[in-house]
Amino acid sequence: MIKRAHVRHFLAVADSGSFKQAAARLHVTQPTVSTSIGELERLVGSPLFVRDRRHVRLTETGGAFLPIARDLEAVFRRADQFGRPMLEQWPGLKLGVIPTVSGPMLERIAHELARDFGIELVEGPDRDLRGQLASGKIQLAFTLLDEDETGDRVHPLLDEPYVLVMPESHRFAKVAEVAPQDIAGDIMIARRSCEVLQKTSRFFTDAGVRPRFALRSENEDRCMRMVSAGLGITVAPLSLAPAGTATADIVGYGLRRRLGLVRGPAFPEETAERLTATLEIVTASLPSLALRSGPVPQNLP
Repeated sequence: MIKRAHVRHFLAVADSGSFKQAAARLHVTQPTVSTSIGELERLVGSPLFVRDRRHVRLTETGGAFLPIARDLEAVFRRADQFGRPMLEQWPGLKLGVIPTVSGPMLERIAHELARDFGIELVEGPDRDLRGQLASGKIQLAFTLLDEDETGDRVHPLLDEPYVLVMPESHRFAKVAEVAPQDIAGDIMIARRSCEVLQKTSRFFTDAGVRPRFALRSENEDRCMRMVSAGLGITVAPLSLAPAGTATADIVGYGLRRRLGLVRGPAFPEETAERLTATLEIVTASLPSLALRSGPVPQNLP
């Protein structure tokens, strides 16, 4: 018989793409996860994952079982909550957020949502948040949106470019765009949380630019403050550029991102209208962002 542990271990491996990461997320040992997946595969009569030295990916059977597993986990979670008085449940809303959302922007959204919901923030990369949405661990995610991602559960909030961010005293602070070769000798700040880090590194490598780094960090606030302090330059979404910096387009780069809120199946439908009304207020308060250069306004989220 399939048990909840089988389902939880399967989803953790499917979402993380790794038995090791799945075990860390569930706070169990890796052999425990491996044994559980082996039992599940015997129960369904077919391998669920293709395992090699670098990757773990779903088989065709595993892909077919994935939506069933997500439905099962959602049912288990509802069963856990059955009979509990609603007023005693906290938080009212678990909000996932990727680490590359600017502090002022998240503050603005959280402030509006907190008027109607008790909120617990859960941080993680987009892939993890999507998995937690599907399994019901969080109800709402402030995350990246695909170019064609639409639907009544998707609420787009921002479309912005990745730009070169530099101190406002930089020699290129007043120009509209900069060629990668023009900054080949500059010291850079590496934003390790950046969702397009590999693409950015490949872009500069292909352009023959191999910079030195003053800082490599996953802390977005620290990275951007060090740019403002003059330690180096970086590539970042426009909304992350703080006061004391300037921005410019990078010739031949052209990457953009969409940000928005995504409701998961565990989001209470009876509060969907309240959320929509709240997001209308948030959207109206967010300035329209477009490609530009020069100092970033103080009130930019």
